[in-house]
Amino acid sequence: MTNTIRLTTSQAIVKYLIAQKSVQRDGTIAPLFGGVYGIFGHGNVTSLGHALERAKDELPTYRGQSEEGMALAGVAYAKATRRRQIMVATSSVGPGATNMVTAAGVAHSNRLPLLLISGDTFTSRIPDPVLQQVEHFGDPTQTVNDSFRAVTRYWDRIVRPEQLTSSLPHAIQTMLDPADCGPAFIGLPQDIGAEAWDFPVHFFDEVVHDIARPRADKRQLDKAMELLRTAEKPLIVAGGGVHYSLAEPELAAFATAHNIPVVETVAGKACMEWNHAMYGGPIGVTGGTSANALAGEADVVLAVGTRLLDFTTGSWTVFKNEKVKIIGLNTARFDATKRQSIPLVGDAKVTLAEMTLGLGDYRAPDSWTTTMATEIAQHNAYIDKIAAKESTSESGLPTYAQVVGAVDRLADENTFALAAAGGFPGEVNNGWRAKHLNSFDCEYGFSCMGYETSGGWGAAMAMPDKDVVVFTGDGSWMMLNSDIYSSVIHGHKMIVIVCDNGGFAVINRLQTNMGGNPYNNLIKDNPTVVNPVAVDFAKHAEAMGAMSETVTSIDDLEDAYRRAKAADRTYVISLVTDAYSWTEGGSFWEVGVPEVSELETVLAAKADMVEGKKEQRL
Repeated sequence: MTNTIRLTTSQAIVKYLIAQKSVQRDGTIAPLFGGVYGIFGHGNVTSLGHALERAKDELPTYRGQSEEGMALAGVAYAKATRRRQIMVATSSVGPGATNMVTAAGVAHSNRLPLLLISGDTFTSRIPDPVLQQVEHFGDPTQTVNDSFRAVTRYWDRIVRPEQLTSSLPHAIQTMLDPADCGPAFIGLPQDIGAEAWDFPVHFFDEVVHDIARPRADKRQLDKAMELLRTAEKPLIVAGGGVHYSLAEPELAAFATAHNIPVVETVAGKACMEWNHAMYGGPIGVTGGTSANALAGEADVVLAVGTRLLDFTTGSWTVFKNEKVKIIGLNTARFDATKRQSIPLVGDAKVTLAEMTLGLGDYRAPDSWTTTMATEIAQHNAYIDKIAAKESTSESGLPTYAQVVGAVDRLADENTFALAAAGGFPGEVNNGWRAKHLNSFDCEYGFSCMGYETSGGWGAAMAMPDKDVVVFTGDGSWMMLNSDIYSSVIHGHKMIVIVCDNGGFAVINRLQTNMGGNPYNNLIKDNPTVVNPVAVDFAKHAEAMGAMSETVTSIDDLEDAYRRAKAADRTYVISLVTDAYSWTEGGSFWEVGVPEVSELETVLAAKADMVEGKKEQRL
């Protein structure tokens, strides 16, 4: 007879999560689940909360300030551990659950693991409608938790305790699968969370997970290498998959052996050091002139671990060579086959190593890497100019480029830069020079404002030996800032630099560049604003327990950064920056511009958009 142990569904979930271990980058074994971010309420406090309290020494619970924020912290944690450890985020019924939908979208679009457990209504339906329940007249099985279906890789609602024996293993395998990696959701009805069952003891045996490395099909591999041997101007586009595969050494070895330039996506940034002989810069809309020039000439493109976002491909205009062929090296077949690419479905680390040997003595012509060296030198000279201490803005205010440049000059081997949506992606993608591998996180898969502060907390938790430097604008700060407090009370120090440019300045740039009048993006451009109060971000941070100060110049910023680095807790530095100065050099980007307008500037922008679309690769 099978030995059993009687546990509630909630107790079984906690016990099972504790039993899961994973192989880390250095070969050591660690808990697969680093902890739980939890905000308790009805639906999860009495059962799951009780189980977590009993297991607090083995599976710690960190108290978030908002459900979205704590789940975003979990996304950043997974990225920092390169998908080898996972955080759990749990919420109550109703708004607590739906607050996490945005974070689930971030995890899903970025291919990152995150386990979400939300309370749910009663399966018995006797108490219905319960507090926070949204009723569906024609379908009583639906709850707000069904909204997670669109933004998770795995979704389940537990309606019997014994279902855990199937559901939890599937959820974990999905989160660890290199091709299907993404968030998993478990809905836990209130009555089921408290219900007990005799679980098999062996269900809680320790399991050590080692992420699979699928090999590419030999025929696919041979076809890809045959194409590369014909290339006169090959180019590697390195994406986030390089980081998750731990393939940085193999990428550098492959590029060096075969004399092939490497350009990076936003997710792939810092998979090669900025001064590496084969580094060609950041590609795409938020990229620079060097990478985009190389992409325009390339005849064979090896896309490694990238989902080829429109910001990478310039809405599919950067690959201008009419004869260009793309090889998609990716664990996900969906990504490997985009745009009629030659699919090479496999792990980046092992596949690049096999290709390094298989290509033998093939090397791209030296003239091609000479072109790369010329282009990257011009790009670096431009960045040096706009990142210098002397302001180049018409207002005389510091620019985003100068802010990034100041911290970049002071960065050391322990510095980890983090940013997200708004104006910073283009600035850090160009101006942050990765002196060390894996020293960068810019959430641009979902472009989620508010990720910055919460993500910084998660990254600081995952990397206590690093100086996590968060670059954020005033718009993102105002959307989500409460995890400054989370980082302080839990002792996860980060350095946050808040650039106040008076609103959503980069969207104002898009609005005006597309011929529109400035409206509603900068606070001063909204006529309904009658009292445009300036926010004191330093005092705001101080009120949440952080150390803080306001500076007015780049020299002062550098001095403040040194103080922040020496501080023993989260340190926030605020400064007013120019709203109109941006790093240039990106590519075409397709957006919707009106066909009919009273503004000639809009009609001119539409004509430019139509002209730009002629270069799209279909």
